[in-house]
Amino acid sequence: MLQTLRNSTLVLFSLLVLASPANADEYSDARAEVIAAYQAEDFDAMQVAAEKAVAARPGYHGALFNLAFARVLGEDFEGALAIFNDLVASGVDYAIVEMEEFAPLQELDGWADYQASVQELLEPVGEATIAYQFPAGDYIPEGIALFGNDLLLGSIRYGNIERIGTEPATLVTPEDSGHWSVFGMRIGPDGGLWYASAAVPEFGNLNEVNAGLTGLFRYDFHEKKTTVRAVLPKGDAAMVLGDLVFADDDTIYATESLTGALYQYSLSKNEFAQVVAPGQLRSMQGLVLDERGEHLYVADYVGGLFRIALDDYTVERIGADTTVNLFGIDGLYRYGDQLIAIQNGIQPNRVAAFTLAEDGLSVTSAKVLARNLPEFDEPTLGVIAGDAFLFVANSHWNRFDRAGNLPEGLEGPIILRLALEH
Repeated sequence: MLQTLRNSTLVLFSLLVLASPANADEYSDARAEVIAAYQAEDFDAMQVAAEKAVAARPGYHGALFNLAFARVLGEDFEGALAIFNDLVASGVDYAIVEMEEFAPLQELDGWADYQASVQELLEPVGEATIAYQFPAGDYIPEGIALFGNDLLLGSIRYGNIERIGTEPATLVTPEDSGHWSVFGMRIGPDGGLWYASAAVPEFGNLNEVNAGLTGLFRYDFHEKKTTVRAVLPKGDAAMVLGDLVFADDDTIYATESLTGALYQYSLSKNEFAQVVAPGQLRSMQGLVLDERGEHLYVADYVGGLFRIALDDYTVERIGADTTVNLFGIDGLYRYGDQLIAIQNGIQPNRVAAFTLAEDGLSVTSAKVLARNLPEFDEPTLGVIAGDAFLFVANSHWNRFDRAGNLPEGLEGPIILRLALEH
């Protein structure tokens, strides 16, 4: 989850680390060349490598920023500004006015027009109303679901799942069920609350035993307890099941965010199967079924938007015009022929609606539903409620320091409501 950084060298390396894949590919190879050339102060070679990275991952804002940085270091200032104009057109601002390395761009004739475009991009967009607010500022919400007229909210920091609305209550805690930080949540066909959980560094009760564990859990509203605890075997590296979706009464698909793997979980067999291996995708986040239930649409945080066929698990990239930014998507939902996406991996953060072509393999139009609203502080996940979209506006994920601490005085989680239109 990106943050606006003040130093371009830090931006370069933060983006490279963020995009680090489990297996090598053309992009990661080119990225390694960018780093090596930068460290050797061979800026011509750095630019060549950065261009290879952009070709390997077209439209990715991190790769484009690194190319712009290489051009500045090579004194191609006009070429760098052209990239930043393209980035703004796709909805991305890197606040380069605050970075001294990009000061030469301010002497160009096109700088004033660029600044005007940035100011327009930073204007708040969208009419959203506050649907709910939870008082605990250090709650750090991620998972969200609807149960009747009440909203369910899960915490990254404490792992509690709260029911807020007409009957506020704490439903379940890690002490009750043995789970950890709560990520994606869904009400299943069986009427239970299914949720993904993982022991991540931001979890308040992380220890040597639970670190790196992840799994799926089911809370039963009638029995008022967790009735399923399905944990993936612990491997050499940490894993995080970040979101889930039901394909049918017996099948859940869940994304693993750290390696890019996709898992299928069978309720009747109580077992996982890895159906997409790490490497094809990099950092899978939200996922949603298509209308026929034949494909999954999956957001890859640094790779864009993809469709996975459920008959053979073929992975296909969703195409879009160069001005349509499909990167940095966290939560992903379907509303008719539109995909509703929460994009907290670009600045400014936004909620967008992408209309799909008839064949489902490209985006024909895009609309920003909300952007840079006053309540925003890294929005995360949401839920479709009829013709409205409810989503976490201020998760505060970006407020953790390197030691996993949070600042004082954070505002409690705000859930915003947006009207949707077909």
